[in-house]
Amino acid sequence: VGATGCCSACAVPGAAPPGGPAYGARPDAGPPAAGPHPPLGFQPVPLPRLASPVGLGRAVAVLLGLCALTDVFSLFAGATMYGVTTRGIDGAEGPGFVRDADRADLLQFVSGIVQTVALVACGVLFVIWFHRVRSNAEVFRPGGHRVRRGWSIGAWFTPVVNLWFPKKIANDVWAASLPHQPDGSPVRAPRTVMNWWWGLWIATLCLGRGGGRMYARAETFEEIRRATGVLMVADVVDIAAAVLAFLFVRRLTALQDAKAHQGPVMMTV
Repeated sequence: VGATGCCSACAVPGAAPPGGPAYGARPDAGPPAAGPHPPLGFQPVPLPRLASPVGLGRAVAVLLGLCALTDVFSLFAGATMYGVTTRGIDGAEGPGFVRDADRADLLQFVSGIVQTVALVACGVLFVIWFHRVRSNAEVFRPGGHRVRRGWSIGAWFTPVVNLWFPKKIANDVWAASLPHQPDGSPVRAPRTVMNWWWGLWIATLCLGRGGGRMYARAETFEEIRRATGVLMVADVVDIAAAVLAFLFVRRLTALQDAKAHQGPVMMTV
């Protein structure tokens, strides 16, 4: 039993001593475990250092808000195009109609650019944050992960795999990041927000790609209006997904920060 009142077996790997966080720390491997020796030349993969996710989490939250704003702008552009195509279907003509159609087309083009820029910026920072929390989770619980650390980046860019691997990683990270209650058991933190975020994210990907293909192939007013309607639904779903992603990032960041500041935990009998 050390000065903290806990034996070494009770200490949580990477946890902070009372009075401060363990950011920058790496869990001690301790004495070699009993059992057969590893093969000659075998080198275990070193655990990462515990690093604060707070700053990255705040930056991601800001960019998620920016993405939601670009979706609102895209909704305005879509509503404008929807109105113009409806007038075209009803037989509108003349210089005024042509001017409105050109304006609607320009709004659609600009909204597509700003959405793409915001999504790429947010996506890059989100993946960096996701890798950070995955690395921290491995410090908290080295053996509690079904997917290797590198997949926290690669899974987002691998076709088909990106439909479920990130969610599997997030589930393991969430379980490893739960702080402990006074009796040593993990706190209860439902994954409802995370589950809904992932479902809506997949939905908006499908709707966005489908609507984009319809819009690119559209030639008549009816086809343009139909594609615009799908894209507007995708924008609404994406706004909801951005809000839930914001809540997910804030919650998981807070859980990891609390666990890092918690210090060694002693199980009660």
